[in-house]
Amino acid sequence: MTHIQTTTHLKAFRYRLRPTRAQEAALNEQLRLCRNLYNSALQERRDAYRKAGKTVTGYDQMKYLTEIKAALPEYKGVYSQVLQDVLKRLDKAFKAFFRRVKAGQTPGYPRFQGRDRYDSICYPQSGFSVSEKTAYFSKIGNIRIRLHRPLEGKVKTATIVRDCGAWYVSYVCEVEAQPLPETGSSVGVDVGTTWFCITSDGEFVENPRHFQTAMKKLRVAQRAVARKRNKRSNRRRKAVQRVAKLHRKVSRQRLDFHHKTALGLVRENDLIAHEDLNVGGMGRGNLARSIHDVGWGQFFSLLAVKAECAGRRVIRVDPRYTSQRCNACGHTCRENRVSQARFRCVACGHQENADLNAARNILGRAAPSGVNVAFCASVA
Repeated sequence: MTHIQTTTHLKAFRYRLRPTRAQEAALNEQLRLCRNLYNSALQERRDAYRKAGKTVTGYDQMKYLTEIKAALPEYKGVYSQVLQDVLKRLDKAFKAFFRRVKAGQTPGYPRFQGRDRYDSICYPQSGFSVSEKTAYFSKIGNIRIRLHRPLEGKVKTATIVRDCGAWYVSYVCEVEAQPLPETGSSVGVDVGTTWFCITSDGEFVENPRHFQTAMKKLRVAQRAVARKRNKRSNRRRKAVQRVAKLHRKVSRQRLDFHHKTALGLVRENDLIAHEDLNVGGMGRGNLARSIHDVGWGQFFSLLAVKAECAGRRVIRVDPRYTSQRCNACGHTCRENRVSQARFRCVACGHQENADLNAARNILGRAAPSGVNVAFCASVA
């Protein structure tokens, strides 16, 4: 008997919650208690190391949760696994800190969480359920939910998130991969800031420039914040929230655009090639605002995830000289790039849009055709 092995992956489903005033007060209280636990645990770790040179682990701190509940009865109103997840979250932050120290990177020591920075609680295994109209959470109760699409697979975790005064829940589910039928097509993708991306098939996808479009409203909203001198006033808090909502809208527009663009590429091609760009480094240069607005890093991540779920291949290629190499003859030199948009090979005379030529070079590197590359002395 042959066994067919099915692959699974994790997929998140996010829904809007509609808590009552009493439930919202309970959620805010749970966030406050979890934030205080996080900060107290962080303080304990810092003091233990500075005063006694002792390292306190997340497991060490979890053992005292029973004593904490006995001394502070308000913590009995928080589900036990939610409290454990708070300490696991801190432990994860320390592990990331030590990993960066070991790698010689800028470490970033775990920081204390302010009131507006700690906005989520997680039910990692149990204590929650969901139906068509309500979501149940232990110690909170049934909250109305807008289930705009059905859940898939096996629900693993539930995370309640407060976002600009609204409440959401994210369910992480384990779902089976659903490979798409083969198309026999491969494509190279060159990304940019003038055009969002250009494919080797000749498709030019416009850059929507969501942040640039919203800049006028953002300037007005941020000036309103600057005029509020009292940092603890309700007016300033509301002004800050208006700025946050504008940024949230831009983020959602960008994410929706990336989802649709990546999905289109995955559905139409078996192999997708793109440059292996250092997006973080490029985001610190002269074009930082435009690069952050276009969001290549998020797009590449979504593309990889969607391709894996659909049984497609995504290949990252070396980005060097893709814009200077002639796709027709392979000759490479700086003079081939006449302008930002024009490409003309000095060796064979081949003319083409510069980004389209680069996209075809990217596809060629993912699926080499054996063309020899002659480098011009001016490349060095």
